[in-house]
Amino acid sequence: MKVLYVCAELYPFLKTGGLADVSAGLTPALRALGCDVRVLMPGFPALMSVVTERHAVARLPGDETPWGPAPVLPMADVVRTELPGLAVPVYLLDAPALFDRPGNPYLGPDGRDWSDNALRFGALGWAAACLGQGLDPDWTPDVIHGHDWHAGLAPAYVQAWSDAGEATPATLTTIHNLAYQGLFTATSLRALGLPASCFDVDGLEYFGQVSFLKAALRYSDRLTTVSPTYAREITQPEQGCGLDGLLRERAHVLSGILNGVDYAIWSPENDAFLTTPYDGATLDNKAVAKAALQASLGLEVSAKALVFGVVSRLTEQKGLHLLPEVLADLVHRGGQLALLGQGDAVLEQAFIQAKALYPGQVGVQIGYDEATAHAVMAGADVILVPSAFEPCGLTQLYGLRYGTLPLVRGVGGLADTVADCSLENLDDGSATGFVFDELSAQGLSSALRRAFVLFARPAEWAQVQQQGMTLRFDWQSAAQKYLALYQALRPSASAGPHNLPNKE
Repeated sequence: MKVLYVCAELYPFLKTGGLADVSAGLTPALRALGCDVRVLMPGFPALMSVVTERHAVARLPGDETPWGPAPVLPMADVVRTELPGLAVPVYLLDAPALFDRPGNPYLGPDGRDWSDNALRFGALGWAAACLGQGLDPDWTPDVIHGHDWHAGLAPAYVQAWSDAGEATPATLTTIHNLAYQGLFTATSLRALGLPASCFDVDGLEYFGQVSFLKAALRYSDRLTTVSPTYAREITQPEQGCGLDGLLRERAHVLSGILNGVDYAIWSPENDAFLTTPYDGATLDNKAVAKAALQASLGLEVSAKALVFGVVSRLTEQKGLHLLPEVLADLVHRGGQLALLGQGDAVLEQAFIQAKALYPGQVGVQIGYDEATAHAVMAGADVILVPSAFEPCGLTQLYGLRYGTLPLVRGVGGLADTVADCSLENLDDGSATGFVFDELSAQGLSSALRRAFVLFARPAEWAQVQQQGMTLRFDWQSAAQKYLALYQALRPSASAGPHNLPNKE
């Protein structure tokens, strides 16, 4: 089974969110199951600068296609290479005019979208589809597996070739966050080289714009998202982002597969960022991480304080606009806040002001760095994820592993992975955190109060920690489910390890 995995982010080389962690965890897990998976990514500087060898594959075609002109692109070459520490072959789209620039994958240094993002990520979809048509004479995928809107045009190009009578690979798209759709002006369609018929309500047209994500939802053979609950939620108007009608129409090919965790990176017993590791049998050592976190963020060092941690983008999607409203009560009850994040300027300022208002009780670091993220995860008692919506969420999964009880809103993957500390769940030993439903300060406050009550009962608190630490959300389980989907799409393609190429 040969699978082309198409994405825009890959940890540790390039990361703006959880997509990078998924790409780093899922691809090796698939390969371990005997799946001949290769990654295709844009040739961003962060990737091009670390590769030592590049094997030329081919230049992207720019001639006529069976349906009309090809995409109008600057010079773009597909090269095959390897990335340090990644045991998966990689194709990079080497197109300096499109990708060799500062900023993150999507935004310039000024924080604005690159004006040519339609062409940049259209080129990624075109490269994926061309590889599906034999651009690399030594390797043609059975399945193209695209991720989010960045790869959204790949299924549209594949469909165009199929409509022209060509044999094509199967296509599968995973939705990591439906809210990000890749919307561009209708005038971009001509440069993208797609059939004019695509610009239709039954194609990729979305209120007069070109929607890369809608293209993926319309033309992919299978659709997945990153939790079973989110797969149901996005078929309804509240979380369907205007695409719920199409998703209901295609519900028969839509399913949810929970993300996994790379426990080689996120486990307190072998965390390279911790001075004193711990596990379920040595939970007392977690107190060392707590004291270190308190000291590093200027909090009063106290084992008695209930420390609430946040590692997040600061956005309303994450529900963090509710937190300033309950901070006074949290501090009054003897709690502390340890926050690492960046995002909305108004929220950033609100937390900076809270730090000044509650010295020693509120610690804030604006920005992101991996060491502090691990410090918060290990040192906090509770990790807060009060999201308005959450396709899967990795933060709560990390919290479970670290004995840091997740406090979450019961949506998406949060609902699928955290069991509330209700009396019945405490009684049968299934409780792992705190879950609330109403997206309001009152809803969040009720869950915070329950956390304080349980924290005052150390034996029960430890029981809940132990239960959470025993759970496993590994990539092997997710990879097995994806492999089953690939095999259903291409049942004649073998997935045996004997098909893996020798390492070059």
